[in-house]
Amino acid sequence: MNLSNLHVTRTSRAAKAAAVVGALILIVLIAAPWWAGRADMRLMGELFLYLALASLWNLMAGYAGLVSVGQQAYVGFGGYMLFALTIFGGIYPLGAIALAGVLGALVAVPVALLIFRLRGAYFAIGTWVIAEVFRLSFAQVSALGGGSGSSLPVGIVKSLAASRSGREHLSYWLALGSTVIVIAAVYLLLRSRNGLALTAIRDNELAAGSLGIDIWRTKFVVYVVTAALTTMIGALIFLQKLRISPDAAFSVNDWTAFVIFIVVIGGIGTIEGPIIGTLIFFVLRETLADLGTIYLLVLGVVAIVIMLKAPNGIWGLIRGRFDIELFPLSFRVKTTHPSKKG
Repeated sequence: MNLSNLHVTRTSRAAKAAAVVGALILIVLIAAPWWAGRADMRLMGELFLYLALASLWNLMAGYAGLVSVGQQAYVGFGGYMLFALTIFGGIYPLGAIALAGVLGALVAVPVALLIFRLRGAYFAIGTWVIAEVFRLSFAQVSALGGGSGSSLPVGIVKSLAASRSGREHLSYWLALGSTVIVIAAVYLLLRSRNGLALTAIRDNELAAGSLGIDIWRTKFVVYVVTAALTTMIGALIFLQKLRISPDAAFSVNDWTAFVIFIVVIGGIGTIEGPIIGTLIFFVLRETLADLGTIYLLVLGVVAIVIMLKAPNGIWGLIRGRFDIELFPLSFRVKTTHPSKKG
């Protein structure tokens, strides 16, 4: 074999086709206010926000090995910061969302320094304990409604847009834009030098350390960045809901259990996995939600079956069978025909 005819690349035909299709889908989604109804936009906005949460949790657990069951801490913190900054600080809601992300990163630093002392299951339990501390703390803040919660004042809501349809359109675009930003940020991070370090940590943490990768620092940066973005997503979630309470804001079921389900069935440690998992989750939810507790049982059965039949998730099964990546991260060696060389 002539080595001069070989070259290393990350792109593929599937990735190029996916980029074109993705761009077309994004254009269609941006134009949703002109073709979708209010209920459809609310549903799609919720789907986008869950996808963003799932992508962030997947970055942390699937690449950095930080399996957290307490990310609801930052979702709730983001919601409460939105309310506090707009009500008491007089800050415009969009500015409050950005500032909430900064505050989320600042809070994540001491939290990380504390829980990074824990390993394995103890780390997961520690994140849940931190989330409970957040919930109990905000339940004592009477200015924000205490245990019963609070609603966003009408004046603040109307400051987003004069009409109801304008507010709904803006809320939808914010959800869509935040998801695109999160997925793009995760993709660019994984394509960077730090991304190579994360991939090495995911594949073999011991080997990564022996190669000189600062594992603690890499995980710390991922945790803080994930916390900041999750806080901003939390602020967006409760900007849509217009009401917040400790139980709703720090719900382990809504903001962590469902997110973990999405990532597990889609494929942990991949960008495509959370996208597939989110679509499946919402199809199941919209189809079976009227069945009450049976709906949760079905979700459990689906998760168990997929973990048994496809341990790497649905996308892992597809990628293993067809060797494709829609978001090209892996390096591939290809043969260049002599007549096509520069």
